[in-house]
Amino acid sequence: MLAGIIDRPENSSAANSPANLPVDHRPSGEVENWPVVVFSHCFTCNKDLKSTVRIARALADRGIAVLRFDMTGLGGSQGDFSQSNFSTNLADLSAAIRFATDELGPVGGLLGHSFGGAASLAIASQASSDGLQPIRAVVSLAAPSDTTHLADLLSSMNPAIQREGFGKVTIGGLEWTIRREMLDDFRNHDLPKRISEINCPVLLLHSPVDKTVRFDHALRIMSLINSSSSLEASVSLASLSEADHLLAGNPADIQYVASLASAFFRRFCA
Repeated sequence: MLAGIIDRPENSSAANSPANLPVDHRPSGEVENWPVVVFSHCFTCNKDLKSTVRIARALADRGIAVLRFDMTGLGGSQGDFSQSNFSTNLADLSAAIRFATDELGPVGGLLGHSFGGAASLAIASQASSDGLQPIRAVVSLAAPSDTTHLADLLSSMNPAIQREGFGKVTIGGLEWTIRREMLDDFRNHDLPKRISEINCPVLLLHSPVDKTVRFDHALRIMSLINSSSSLEASVSLASLSEADHLLAGNPADIQYVASLASAFFRRFCA
C-alpha cells in the first residue's frame, strides 16, 4: 500500500487529507471541477520533503488539486526500498493516477521532481497503453533525460554493489541499501525513446547551476520532444536561476515554480 496526501484548493468541501492507495481503490466520491495533478518525488525523497509540500500547497492555493505520494519503501509507503527500481516507480505512479482519478476526477497533469520527473515523462508517453486516460500536460522539475546515469552514479559511489550484488550509499545524510538488480533495471529502460514519444505539452523547469542533475539533461529532453512527430507534443524550458536541486536555498523559488506550473496546468488541463 502506498501513502499519499491530497492538497485540495481552499474552496474545496474537504480539507487537505491523508490518502492510502491500496490495490483496490476506494469508491469515487463527489468530484469537484479543478485541474488534478499527481506529484512524484525525487530519488530517496518522499511526499513530505519541504519543497514538495510547499509546491503542492502553493498549487492548491492556485486552484489545482494535487496528490503527492510516497514511492514503495519510502515515507509512509510499505515495501522495501532496496527492492524497488524504475519499473516499480512507474507502477506506483500508475496506481497513484488511478487513485487520484477515483478521488478527484480525471488526472490531467503530472508533476515530477528529479527521478520523479523521469517517471512522469515515461508515464505520459505510455498512459494509454497502461489503461490510463491520456495525460494532458507534464511539468518536469530538475529531471534527468535518462535513467542510466543514476545507475552509473550509484555504482561509482560503492563498487561493491556491482561486485557483490548490494552495498550501501549515503544520500541526503542517510544510508541506503542499493541492490545490483536496481541498477540493472535502471539500465534496461530507454527513457530517451519514451520522451521522444510524448504527445502532450511539457514544461521543463531546471537550474543552470544544478549540481545533481546537470542543465544539459533539460536541453536533451527538449531536443527529444522537439523531434516528436506528434502534433500535440510541445516543450517549453524555464531556467530556475541560481536554484539548488532540492529548491532549499531560496523560498522565492517555490513560488516561482508554483506560479509557472499552475499557469501551465490551467492552460492545458482545465
